[in-house]
This record gives sequence, structure tokens and C-alpha cells, in this order.
Amino acid sequence: MKLKRFTKVGIILRPSTPKLKEVFLQSKALFEKHSIEVLIDTNSASMIGVLGQPFEHLCKHCDILVTIGGDGTLISVARRSHPFGIPVLGVHAGKLGFMADLHVAELEDFIQKICEGEYRIDKRAMLEAVIQTQEGERKVIAFNDIVLTRPSISKMIHLDVTVDSKSFNTYYGDGVIVSTPTGSTAYNLSAGGPILFPLTNVFVLTPICPHSLTQRPVVLPGHFKMQVKTLDSTVLAIVDGQDIYEFHEGDCISIQLADAQAHLIHKKAFNYFDVLKEKLNWGE
Repeated sequence: MKLKRFTKVGIILRPSTPKLKEVFLQSKALFEKHSIEVLIDTNSASMIGVLGQPFEHLCKHCDILVTIGGDGTLISVARRSHPFGIPVLGVHAGKLGFMADLHVAELEDFIQKICEGEYRIDKRAMLEAVIQTQEGERKVIAFNDIVLTRPSISKMIHLDVTVDSKSFNTYYGDGVIVSTPTGSTAYNLSAGGPILFPLTNVFVLTPICPHSLTQRPVVLPGHFKMQVKTLDSTVLAIVDGQDIYEFHEGDCISIQLADAQAHLIHKKAFNYFDVLKEKLNWGE
């Protein structure tokens, strides 16, 4: 997949990091050197004392979005921009990220490569969930995972799961993680779940400290749809570690892969396995 045009970018900075002002100004100058107009979202702009535009305006009028910060910033932007289908470039200003793999020092060379068509756009699966409660229905999008867990450590929760309207399993313990392939190296990995290649069209259900030792992670095909109900307690649905929703006995949450995927811009030579080796210290 390639961009049809590339004349305007929208930049979003990691929140609560005003020291990124200098990085923004440098990045802005690099893009403008190639006659590419630069916009910045309102929240980032107010943080560093410049003029900005609403995030939705960036999504509608820019060719790509550029996040400067880390994976958390990229995840937030990918979720918020999902309805617009706009490609996102993640630039890290510190440690290498799983997704924000381009360092700010590499930006000048990569802008030239983008202008020359020397880049690629990877499509990453996202989760779409519908939370149904007595108050109504809410739809949410997740890039990494949706964690269904207990509100306090004093009590385990009991979850009933169906897959494609067929009874699947019941989980009694601390909860479950529903993860995309991209999110498989996050909480899912810590909980003993498998690492999934990020470009696959599947998702994984991983129990968190289950009461039964027979409960194990399960990888599900991308066209499946699962529904989770709580049998006897309050449950928290935590979306990408950023948003929290509460549902109770009689409520349910339906989860499936979203029809539209996230589009991430990478260097043409980007190798996911190299990132895994560096982040997880493989081969040492």
C-alpha cells in the first residue's frame, strides 16, 4: 500500500512532555524543507505554546499522522483516528518501541525516503467491542487489548464466554485478556499468552491467574465473534490500558476484530523479528 499524495502531515506529541517542543520544531522544519505542510493537534500545541488544530481536523485534512513519543502515544492516536483510516508514523524520542520504531534522529532521512516511495504501510488488526448495559450500548476500539478484570483484589470474578453464539468456556479467576496480534507482546505475554506475528488476522483469549490449571490461552480466527457475561460480580473492561468501563451481572460485552485495520508506516527494511530480539533480549 502506498500514499497517493504526501503534502500535509499532522503531528501529535506525547502528553505531559513539554520538553518535546524542540523535537517538534526540528521535525516541522524537516518536513517543510520538502514543501510538506505541518499541523499539530490542539492538546499538543497548548502543551508547548504554539497554535494547533482539533485532532479530527488533522485526520480529515492530513495525508499521514506522526506521533512523537512512544508506543503509548501511537496506540492512542491509532484508536482515535481509526474511523478515518489515515496512516500513522510512530517516532520514538527515547527507547525503541515495538511500533514506534523510527528514532527522531532518523526522521530527516526517512522523510526523503517517503517522498521517494521507499517505505511500506503495514495493516494491523484492531478489536471492536460493544458493551451492553442497562444504561445503553457503547462501542469501543482497541489497538492492543481489552482486559476484563476484577475491580478489587479481594474477590475473583466469574466470566461466561460464548464464541459465535456457541458456549465456549467459563473463567473463574482474575479475568481474561483479549489481545490483537500487535498487543500479544504486551500484557498477554506477561500473562503467559503466545506471541502472534503482528500482520496475522487472529486474536487471542488469555486467562489471568485462573482458578483451574487446565485453563490455557486460545488463538481464535479473525472472523469469530465472542461474547462475555459476568455471572455474579462487577467487571472492569480496560481498553488498551487507557480507558476503563464497568459492567455488571446481566450486562455483556461483545468482542471481534474490527472491519477496518490500523495502517502503520514503517521503513522498508523494518523487521519485526529484529525488534523482538532487541526488546526481549533473544539470542543473548
